[in-house]
Amino acid sequence: MNLSIERTDDRLVVDVEGQLVVSNRQEFKQAILDAVEEGARVEVVDFSRSPYIDSSGLGALVSLGKRLRELGGDLRLTGLNDDLRTLFELTRLDVLFPLFASRDAAIAGA
Repeated sequence: MNLSIERTDDRLVVDVEGQLVVSNRQEFKQAILDAVEEGARVEVVDFSRSPYIDSSGLGALVSLGKRLRELGGDLRLTGLNDDLRTLFELTRLDVLFPLFASRDAAIAGA
């Protein structure tokens, strides 16, 4: 997995390339937590180049979402392929995380 991170003021956009799985979930989580500690409150995670997320990856997202909500922030997801979108719907995580059709919509929060 490769992460590309862009930060503007209190917004962070993370591009995930590759699978988010048990072997790299901590790296993913720590990169976002570091930005949160530096003041980022709106986190957009773009999964356009990520074909798969396992249960530990989902757990990392849930943990990050909880931390951001505690600080008055928001974790927004975009770029989910059909399989990932179905996974979020089946696990009801689509209720926990705003899912956006495009990166621009996720950044705008609309």
